[in-house]
Amino acid sequence: MRHAIITAGTKGLGRKVTEQFLKKGVSVTVTYRQDKEKALKLLDEFPEQRDSILLVQADVTSVQDIQNVVEKTIDTFGRVDYLINNAGPYVFERKKLIDYSSEEWDAMIRGNLDAVFHLMKLTVPYMRKQEFGRIVNYGFQGAGSASGWIYRSAFAAAKVGLVSLTKTIAFEEAEHGITSNMVCPGNITGEWKESTIVNGRKEKDEETPIGRPGTGEDIARTIEFLCDEDSDMITGTIYEVTGGLDVIHRHL
Repeated sequence: MRHAIITAGTKGLGRKVTEQFLKKGVSVTVTYRQDKEKALKLLDEFPEQRDSILLVQADVTSVQDIQNVVEKTIDTFGRVDYLINNAGPYVFERKKLIDYSSEEWDAMIRGNLDAVFHLMKLTVPYMRKQEFGRIVNYGFQGAGSASGWIYRSAFAAAKVGLVSLTKTIAFEEAEHGITSNMVCPGNITGEWKESTIVNGRKEKDEETPIGRPGTGEDIARTIEFLCDEDSDMITGTIYEVTGGLDVIHRHL
């Protein structure tokens, strides 16, 4: 049985990714930061797959927590086939770079860039042994061209760095059957993060050119496609799933 590590996979966008893997018969290690009650609901909703679900409390800005996640995964399942780096801190307050504290800057870089480095360092050796691996990171619209994002400087800087890391690992590990790609979600907010495409099509969204809000299932389906065994020709790519919306409003 293939196994996936999905950071922050018990709620939000990560929850739909976790569900997608479980429906495909893949066992999962899912991290959560604080909301244990929400995490435990995953076990209730997939009672027949309880043995295929490992819940681990972790803060991705902590190297020790990251090490614990991988160690528990290997002890329990003995393998890692998919690494989905869904977790990543975000500063919701809109402010210019000069107004960021050193602590906020460090958290953005540690959680959105350093964490991926540490997770790959620990998981890629297992993927090499298997001659198979799929790594999926998260970015933002325009990250592939190093687009500026006003009031989101720290987050944007970390994610643009992650673009280069995503592509570099794709080149370095291709000979081992490992692919590395990035998915960039559009403006998916609130309840839509855990919603389905069917529900999204019932709602009119005038701002999104495609005419409906984006959903967690849109992201989960993209990740599922990138993780398929027959998607091995797709590596080092940046996928934007925005419905045609200018998400970052870069000139405002």
